[in-house]
Amino acid sequence: MRLLSSLLFLVLIPTMAFSYNETKVFQKIQKDLDSIIVKDLNTKKLIFSKDANQQISPASLTKIMTAILAIESGKMNSVVTITPEMKKVQPTILNFKVGEKFYLKDLVNAALIKSANDAANAIAIYLGNGNRQKFVNMMNAKAKKLGMKNTSFQNPSGFDAKNHKSTASDLLKLTEYAIKNKTFNNIVKMNSYSFSAINTKRVYKIHTSNKLLDKEKYIVGVKTGYTNQAGPCLIARAKEGKKDILVVMLNAQNRWQNTKLALDTIMKQK
Repeated sequence: MRLLSSLLFLVLIPTMAFSYNETKVFQKIQKDLDSIIVKDLNTKKLIFSKDANQQISPASLTKIMTAILAIESGKMNSVVTITPEMKKVQPTILNFKVGEKFYLKDLVNAALIKSANDAANAIAIYLGNGNRQKFVNMMNAKAKKLGMKNTSFQNPSGFDAKNHKSTASDLLKLTEYAIKNKTFNNIVKMNSYSFSAINTKRVYKIHTSNKLLDKEKYIVGVKTGYTNQAGPCLIARAKEGKKDILVVMLNAQNRWQNTKLALDTIMKQK
């Protein structure tokens, strides 16, 4: 019985040693979400995790994969013409007009900053040479290459769909990869962005869906997500001094408060 109690205690404590108060913080946080993983990118140590390998709908966190493939395509200055098929998505949308022309880089900004589904769909159809499924296949091939063993993408935006699944652990791998890219990092830390259609000159002004970017100086990205099935999701990165922390939360009902609480706790730790 004593051995069983000891094993249960080990399961419940965070991976990195914290003070008692800090341990209580993470015990509180994990009650409000389905899955979480927190990693110190400098030391490579996992700070805390709960059900990090549980498959869950990733919502718009999916767009990290969509964006990094676009950035790595070498076509960021290419011109994309909006087609009727590109507009066939549900909100959040920027409501592009058929025939409008945009640089691919502006669509990537819109997908990451505003989480615009029509922007993500346009990226996929363009880079898939008119075939969105071809791009989705590229997403899954990249996921496999990155070792995302429990991930299956079915669309570029993150809509709930059968077999559109990932895990906190896999999304951590994806984000660790993406943030090595300077262009990606420059986009996800922006509060706002403006761009215009090349041909119509119609201006689009967007603001980040990441509330923490406006409030916390140490937050430097990364991505928000929400669908009815996935619930509120968030990947956040905090940098200050020698600390570089990445947090992935899935179906986190109090994502803003709990992410701030977790990061404040970690940043105070010496």
